Amino acid sequence: MSVVWSCNEWDQLEEVIVGNPLRARFPTADRSTQLAEFPDRSLEEIPQGPFPQKIIEETEEDLTAFVAVLEGLGITVKRPETWPHEAKFSTIHWESEGYYNYCPRDIMLVVGDHIIETPNVMRSRALESLSYRTMMVDYLRSGAKWYSAPKPMLLDSLFEVDLKKPTPRNDEPAFDAANILRLGRDLIYLVSGTGNEIGGQWLQTILGDGFRVHFLKDVYYGSHIDSTFVALRPGLILCNPARINNDTLPEILKQWEVIYSPPMESTDRFDAGYLSKSIGSNWIDMNLLSISPNLVVVDQDQTALIKLLEKQGIDVIRLKLRHSKMLGGGFHCITLDIRRTGTLQRYFE
Repeated sequence: MSVVWSCNEWDQLEEVIVGNPLRARFPTADRSTQLAEFPDRSLEEIPQGPFPQKIIEETEEDLTAFVAVLEGLGITVKRPETWPHEAKFSTIHWESEGYYNYCPRDIMLVVGDHIIETPNVMRSRALESLSYRTMMVDYLRSGAKWYSAPKPMLLDSLFEVDLKKPTPRNDEPAFDAANILRLGRDLIYLVSGTGNEIGGQWLQTILGDGFRVHFLKDVYYGSHIDSTFVALRPGLILCNPARINNDTLPEILKQWEVIYSPPMESTDRFDAGYLSKSIGSNWIDMNLLSISPNLVVVDQDQTALIKLLEKQGIDVIRLKLRHSKMLGGGFHCITLDIRRTGTLQRYFE
């Protein structure tokens, strides 16, 4: 029986990958990074080099505490290898350095017993999945279906778009796994700076007629979907009120109860210099991880959000990722659920 089995965002978690911040660095300042993460800046203004060592050390402290909590709940935790992200690599068209393996959610998509390496938009992420290769081979041996999307060329022409609506051109499939919200046999696919429409079309062809890929377009262009929607359990969805309203809500989600997150708290804890280098949005701490339909991990500073969740009968584990904003990853981003209990279902008509 395959170790890999996860069909949605909420069933009881049994095995998870937690990211690794060691040797992390800012992605190479090129057209792909500009489109995906810094569309409001010139290439010269994109921060470069390694992340400050103090940030990496404090992040690893926070992740170690997080892992201890997960293991205390009986969850199997794996970590990717530390990778030489400073090493240069190239194709015949471009040269780049690496980024990090802090956010496994971005580069691999688990749908049932399938684990898919996605065709990431940023050149700095082109080889990132190699730091997971040992565990991927183990998952394959357990019976998982492991495959990779077509490797994108990531030519400059893919990024020749209006940076006010930054979406890669539909020259080839290019998307991050974190552009996708898994709801059993229905998946919502965000068309944004990290995912073009043809990427979602490729995903639909691979998954087949037993699944439906629903496109979310012209709503939010900044990177991933998991600080816009959080599927808490069947029938309940948490939404970001700065990006979604009742008019822009995907049609299928109108069948569920919708609650809107309160404003994020403690956003004033960073100085201007820190913010100038930060990758995450002001809503990064909405990025929570469900352990089960009745238990979630939430940033400890988000007291109003915690109260909202508790009102819905959901217990909350309060933890802190001190540099989620700098590194661009909250508790959902920094994890990849490999195994959850439950069955593959259709939750929508």
